[in-house]
Amino acid sequence: MRRLAGALAGMTVLGAGVAEARPLRVMALDQCADQYVLALRPDAELALSPRADDPDAWMRQAAAGRRRVRPTLEAAIAFRPDVVVRYWGGEPRLLARLAATGVRVVTIEDATDFKGIRADIRAVSQGLGVPERGEALAARMDATLRNAAPGPAARPGSALYLTAGGFTAGRGTLVDAILGAAGFANAAAGPFFAPVSVERIALFPPARFVLGFFDQVRGDWRGPGRHPVVQRSARGRVAARLPAAALTCPAWFAADAAAMLKAGA
Repeated sequence: MRRLAGALAGMTVLGAGVAEARPLRVMALDQCADQYVLALRPDAELALSPRADDPDAWMRQAAAGRRRVRPTLEAAIAFRPDVVVRYWGGEPRLLARLAATGVRVVTIEDATDFKGIRADIRAVSQGLGVPERGEALAARMDATLRNAAPGPAARPGSALYLTAGGFTAGRGTLVDAILGAAGFANAAAGPFFAPVSVERIALFPPARFVLGFFDQVRGDWRGPGRHPVVQRSARGRVAARLPAAALTCPAWFAADAAAMLKAGA
């Protein structure tokens, strides 16, 4: 353990002399962090998480051929990152050691609206030394949101978001912001995330459904959202089927989810 701590003590924020010797080294500790570093610093030497190219990763194609490591203290010692980006990932002893040795750690905060996503984009891009790329990415997101907004004659109405696992998302969630960006009123009765019973959907089917995570065929394959009664209730009422890749991270591609909603409506 003493040797590990000694080795990690040499990991410091990139200085001018190091910048001339090698590219910036960036370590992502979870799948959400992967998306940000691939979008903002594809020119850096990256160490991505093991889930960087999973089907529910938005930037999975960009992750092809990139190094992937487990988010552990030992992996950080071997890679010697200049910057570490995380959303939820990283074991406690790794995070403590990074803080103690002065390695720059950039945390993606949980965002429940597009204002919060803009703040995350700017924070990560500044931490990676490319604020101008962050502004460009935020501008691209805003352009997508403008295109996703309904026209003056459009009346999307209300819709219930439903996952294969049988959960919905009410006020105070990013899903609610996505629905609102496409002009839909959220049919969820309460705030935050909550289960929806098959019986309630059968008795009081919503006008429209927005289905999320149904593309993960092995995920929640016996969940309430896949129940035959729910499937019959949703027939002809599905406004959009949002892929898991658009929903797993508070990032700019939440605007793409809103665009999918508009296209479905």
